[in-house]
Amino acid sequence: MSEKVCVIGIWHLGAVYSACLADLGYHVIGVDGDAKRVAELNKGIPPLFEPGLQELITSNVKSKMLTYTTDLSHAVKGTGYILITFDTPVNDQDEIDLSEIYDTANKLAGCIENNTIILVSSQVPVGTCEQIKSLIKKNNPALEFDIAYSPENLRLGQAIDCFKKPERIVIGADSSATLDKVENLFSVVKAPVLKMNPRSAEMTKHALNAFLATSISFGNEIGNLCDEVGADALKVAAALRTDGRIGGKIPLFPGLGFAGGTLARDLKVLQKIGKEKGYETLLIDSVFAVNQRQNGIVARKLERIYGSVKRLSIGILGLTYKPGTSTLRRSAALEIIKQLVGMGAKVRAYDPKADLNEVKEYAEFEFCGDVYAVAKGSDALVLITEWPEFKDLDFDRIKLVMKNPVFIDTKNLLDNEQMTAKGYSYFGIGRGK
Repeated sequence: MSEKVCVIGIWHLGAVYSACLADLGYHVIGVDGDAKRVAELNKGIPPLFEPGLQELITSNVKSKMLTYTTDLSHAVKGTGYILITFDTPVNDQDEIDLSEIYDTANKLAGCIENNTIILVSSQVPVGTCEQIKSLIKKNNPALEFDIAYSPENLRLGQAIDCFKKPERIVIGADSSATLDKVENLFSVVKAPVLKMNPRSAEMTKHALNAFLATSISFGNEIGNLCDEVGADALKVAAALRTDGRIGGKIPLFPGLGFAGGTLARDLKVLQKIGKEKGYETLLIDSVFAVNQRQNGIVARKLERIYGSVKRLSIGILGLTYKPGTSTLRRSAALEIIKQLVGMGAKVRAYDPKADLNEVKEYAEFEFCGDVYAVAKGSDALVLITEWPEFKDLDFDRIKLVMKNPVFIDTKNLLDNEQMTAKGYSYFGIGRGK
């Protein structure tokens, strides 16, 4: 296979798409406006940590199946497919910013060739593909092209497998010919293909993330009630997941609220649609309310134990948005740290993969080089990101350096009985206390 594919917007989504498509046989040219990022990518260095990504980029750059550039006009020449893969940013209110995508559409109008397919995979509000197409047509009325939407379903820490072994591929386009062409592009990936119009494909992404968010909030609500009555929410969730009407992969286990903006941005889009159309989104509003309350559970547990958080020394294990990534962007840990510091606590933290340049942006806590420095003199340790290596820590040594052996496990990663046997006051989420 020698067909050329252009991928525009290289951070997590674009880096994974470009590397995987090259690895599957396409000649891929990735485009990004950040010259430093492009230079590093051409050396095999991805913009963030993702298991296997650096090796995939390095091997395909070396084989000349993959290259990166800042030159959009050069990149789109001779390609039949242009993929828009920006990781669309959200602000602190979970509102999406599409300016980079629309700016790219304006630029594409002047340089793409006839009969090109523009495939959007960025997370965008329903109706965005129509707006992109109209914008390009306005700037270049004579251009013959079509646009399609295929929602990404990557998960940080598992992104390469998610791309190469998806459970299904959703494609939205207005013409059957475009649907067939995009299906052909993805023919290197073996998965069922679901075809529909663009708005249905865009809404599919909103609905999926809203369902996941609802499941997480439901699991947390049940977990909080289990804590009040002495029940074990892990056992309850395991029982529910055996019901065929629910399923074994649904995220019902209790813990912290969803973070990162990924799920929240789709909830916000659906709320906005409801407001514009005069429809009350009661369920979605409630999902948000439960989630916003959930991350306060760490402070509430500390207050139950100590009466007040003020002047406590708290150690945080895990800063990243989730295990398997280096990004701190919108992580639950940062939200919890901010709350604890605001209540008068002193916070130290450790993470095995956190981007140190990002860490430097946060002055409210002390970042330590290992777990034991975090634990020294602490009144409590709080596990927030479930890095697998945290299971294998020397908890006897850790207990010796702590001021008080209180351990709050927000991901229920560790064994309750083993931690209690080691002398810890161990608190999970939804474990009955």
